[in-house]
Amino acid sequence: MINTTSENPVLRVAPAAPAEAAAYFRASLAFHADVSDVAAVLAAGGDHGFVVVDSRSTESWDQGHVPGAVHLPTALIAEQAEQLLDKSVPVVTYCWGPGCNGATRAALALAELGYHVKEMLGGFEYWVREGFAYETWQGPGRKDADPLTAPVEGECGC
Repeated sequence: MINTTSENPVLRVAPAAPAEAAAYFRASLAFHADVSDVAAVLAAGGDHGFVVVDSRSTESWDQGHVPGAVHLPTALIAEQAEQLLDKSVPVVTYCWGPGCNGATRAALALAELGYHVKEMLGGFEYWVREGFAYETWQGPGRKDADPLTAPVEGECGC
């Protein structure tokens, strides 16, 4: 029996039943992609099976973006998405990071237009913090992995 006393803030509200939890987490994975998973697929080359969309402003894009991403600011999705994206190819959106819901707004706008879409958790911030290469208006860049967000050597294992 799970202890759900009011003295325990973690268990004050009991965990969901296992079947409900499985459904929730399965649904979450249908809506989200991990930065390291996106990076691994892009690094493998070939047909990725999805396109990455940077939904930020031109100034933000110039400051740094995921190599190979399509630049499509959220405000321009309605007028430009059909010229830049194929509805048969899933889209992975990103913005600055976890403190920004721009990727969520972009994903919503694309879904409302009929695109299959996921949001990249962590956005550009975690792309850089995990040590993946990026591009700027001045050329390519890369920073060392932040040991608080990614293993400095080897793989995460999650």
